[in-house]
Amino acid sequence: MKKYISLIFMLCIFFSFGNLKAQEISQAETDALVNSDEFSFYAERANPTNYDVINIANSIPNAPAVRMFQLQGEGYGFDIKKGELEVTLPYFGRTFNPSYSDVNKNSYRFTSKDFTIQKSQKKKGKWVYRIQPKDVSNVSDIYIEIFKNGKALTSIKSNDRQPISYDGYISKTEITGDKKEK
Repeated sequence: MKKYISLIFMLCIFFSFGNLKAQEISQAETDALVNSDEFSFYAERANPTNYDVINIANSIPNAPAVRMFQLQGEGYGFDIKKGELEVTLPYFGRTFNPSYSDVNKNSYRFTSKDFTIQKSQKKKGKWVYRIQPKDVSNVSDIYIEIFKNGKALTSIKSNDRQPISYDGYISKTEITGDKKEK
């Protein structure tokens, strides 16, 4: 009887985590979004490269690092539109020139209107973007790898901090009135 109860419990856990998957889209939808150069990236997880940050997150009792870097909700990511790049991403890592007076400068929160985009398609249908904002002082490159199912990996190379990457997915940006809905 205990075996059946534990089996049912394990199946419930398995199916509940299965529903937490990111939105996957078809390859045709992914290609259409990439070809339009207008889409939103929603970050689900931050991947810092600084081991000190990871060790500190692991040392917090009852809060494993796996959950520490999960980004909840659809508030983190960026929007690429014709002539505008709007970024809202948290930062975990070492900053070489911290801003103590303005906490918004410690994360990636900016809107760029002067940037270049280079994109190429790699093997197996993967798209690679390289975005270089020219009017943002601390970000030199943003790399985006977009897979056929809409999942994406974004990494940011900065002039004044260690690199960081984010796992997530892309989706169409819908604009209604003056307010964006993602």
